[in-house]
Amino acid sequence: MSAQRLEAFMALIYTDATARCAFLADPRGVAAGAGLDPSEVDALAAIDRVGLELAARSFAGKRAARQRRPSAWRRWLARLGR
Repeated sequence: MSAQRLEAFMALIYTDATARCAFLADPRGVAAGAGLDPSEVDALAAIDRVGLELAARSFAGKRAARQRRPSAWRRWLARLGR
């Protein structure tokens, strides 16, 4: 299996609350349904669930903060326009 498929699946469960909830309810079934290898399914079934939720919340907070704050480039342009 490609590392790309595993990474895409992990990104999904970190960023999509519905997918994460489904995964936590049936980790083996959801991971296997995503086409992952048995060894990857086993590894994901043993994932630290608390760590997964903490990381997901942290990533969501960072995304929200990034959306609220304009980029450095836009701030610089705004200063030039004063």
